[in-house]
Amino acid sequence: MSETVGDQVLARLREWGVEQVFAYPGDGINGIVAAFGKADDSPAFIQSRHEEMSALQAVGYAKFSGKVGVCMATSGPGAIHLLNGLYDAKLDHVPVVAIVGQTERSAMGGSYQQEVDLQALFSNVASEYLVEVNVPEQLPLAIDRAFRTAMTRRAPTAIIIPSDLQAEAYSPPQHAFKQVPSSPPPLHAPTVVPHSAEIARAAEVLNAGQRVAILVGQGARGAADEVAQVADVLGAGVAKALLGKDVLSDELPFVTGSIGILGTRPTYEMMRDCDTLLIVGSNMPYSQFLPEFGKARAVQIDLDGTLIGMRYPIEVNLVGDAAATLRALLPQLSGPADRAWREKIEDDVVAWWGTMERQAMLDAKPVNPMRIVWELSERLPHNAIVAADSGSVANWYARFLKMRGDVRGSLSGTLATMGAAVPYAIGAKFAHPDRPAIALIGDGAMQMNGMAELLTMKRYADRWSDPRLITAILHNNDLNQVTWELRAMGGAPKFEESQVLPDVSYADFARGIGLLAITVKSPDELGPAWDAALAADRPAVLDVYCDPEVPPIPPHAEFAEVKSMMQAMAKGDPGGLHLVAQGIKTKIQEALPNRD
Repeated sequence: MSETVGDQVLARLREWGVEQVFAYPGDGINGIVAAFGKADDSPAFIQSRHEEMSALQAVGYAKFSGKVGVCMATSGPGAIHLLNGLYDAKLDHVPVVAIVGQTERSAMGGSYQQEVDLQALFSNVASEYLVEVNVPEQLPLAIDRAFRTAMTRRAPTAIIIPSDLQAEAYSPPQHAFKQVPSSPPPLHAPTVVPHSAEIARAAEVLNAGQRVAILVGQGARGAADEVAQVADVLGAGVAKALLGKDVLSDELPFVTGSIGILGTRPTYEMMRDCDTLLIVGSNMPYSQFLPEFGKARAVQIDLDGTLIGMRYPIEVNLVGDAAATLRALLPQLSGPADRAWREKIEDDVVAWWGTMERQAMLDAKPVNPMRIVWELSERLPHNAIVAADSGSVANWYARFLKMRGDVRGSLSGTLATMGAAVPYAIGAKFAHPDRPAIALIGDGAMQMNGMAELLTMKRYADRWSDPRLITAILHNNDLNQVTWELRAMGGAPKFEESQVLPDVSYADFARGIGLLAITVKSPDELGPAWDAALAADRPAVLDVYCDPEVPPIPPHAEFAEVKSMMQAMAKGDPGGLHLVAQGIKTKIQEALPNRD
């Protein structure tokens, strides 16, 4: 039997080291699905419950493995469903390759069933590289360029393959006119270091600072040791953008935690009071949380020159690899003799963690959602992977989860899509089958798509040497973050028709499909529930009934936000009195003296 184009697709994926493709079948990719049937599970076809989940699983895999994630879908609706996950990859700069089917070439242009203009559809999300393969000889180059572009540009790319072409006999490109052969994988990117004169200019700026603040993002992940060394020399504190939360351990005394809307008070005050700023591998969008515009001198390091110097007036822009650039900087750095700035930062960090513990231990009806993450943090295995969803759970993940050891964590940072945590965690398990993974998710996202993906967990758990994949659901029957935004940003009371969710037992659903399921309705049950889930021999679900009226008040809440919330209460918000009481109790903890 001759090799088909579909066979060659999988053969080329194997050459690129692809071990699994996150996908959902359909007749638009029948030729490739048939090739999977002959491929002896290499690569594996990992079937999600929905194509959007396939794309988000590929994003999670790529984020936690550092490799390219691959997803696949049929023509028409299947291809359309991939878009949200691919936009998540685009906005968070994650390498993903999407392979999509198309109607047969003979039917194109005839308004055929499921015929969608895929080139127009994918032109924005896969703007770095998008190609339709129309003859077998095109295929190797299309796949190779899709991978090389995804890796180099840290972006999603897409390959469209008509369904009839997939079943044709494969013939390789020739050394001939208008044919383009391709060299085989792999690709090893060079280490880029800025010019020595620019390094010297940056050192001059940093050495002149008396109160230095460092902000790291996901681009600093391979430079944790170098960031810590620079911080020690300069007497600086280090704040973390949300996508860089796992870059440095929160056990380091100078790490101030997250920045931005979900940030911490030590970070807010450090940025407010610093005279010098070093940004490493971050494109955090909320520039209002950086120092007052123009008040601090600033240096930025980023591998992508298109993203540098766009959030703050940067004096020296260094385009280069974070670790290599910091290593070149270190010998030229000399910090201030007075370490009072650093000592104040470390004192503030100790006090803040005390505040976080007190806030987490406050009574609520029935469980304080902050405590869900705090109790996990106390027990978190040092090799765990944590995926958080969008919504109020992102607040608690950002502030209460202590990164330590080799813990990895992420979420949909820039797109902030609901429903990413569970597919991210599934992708993480395929990236690291020997490590426990945890998804923190609100009940809105769980109802949107998380419940269905529990079936995917159950199906593939036997492929993971460590079967622990824990889904912790903040069960409050409210679209909580949007409710808070209505109150704090719009001054409007909670509109129950849009905000209240139908009640369901997630534990009963999980138990019914064979997962470990634990219901938590009181704070005393929470710690033992985490212990049981972390000791389980299969995926587990924690269904935690928690208080919807614990407000995610930022420590730097502005008067306008407080005023808007009070206006909402005055308009008859159904949870108003309880919300105000919980908010007052929470804020009081920030004023209490540190008890450590």
